[in-house]
Amino acid sequence: MADQNNDQQLQQETEAKKRRVLLVDDDAEIVEAMRYALEAKGYEILVARDGNQGLAMAEREDPDLVILDMMMPKRSGFLVLEKLRRTRPVPMRVIMITANEGSRHKAYAEMLGVDDYIRKPFAMDRLLDSVGRLLS
Repeated sequence: MADQNNDQQLQQETEAKKRRVLLVDDDAEIVEAMRYALEAKGYEILVARDGNQGLAMAEREDPDLVILDMMMPKRSGFLVLEKLRRTRPVPMRVIMITANEGSRHKAYAEMLGVDDYIRKPFAMDRLLDSVGRLLS
């Protein structure tokens, strides 16, 4: 029984390894925390430090999921999300994270088609659950 569980876990980790997640956030501490947690689950991580870089990497690298901060230099998460939704025939999975408390922002993100919306500070388990659900 233990061997079967180990085989299943190994298979899940192998499948997760194929999944690429793009982190778009200008906060180095948050990026490193997310990177550490996601890599431990077997995901391949790409990092962009501002909205323009994030958009360029999303278009070039075609990740399975984008985790997008709302407030960033050069281009906000909203503008990145709008552009991704307008330019892609198959929508990319997007989780928006924000320290903003306003419900108008959440409503706008949902109108743009965000897959999940997480307020900072968040429990890493909350993020990992969302990533796992969106990529399963």
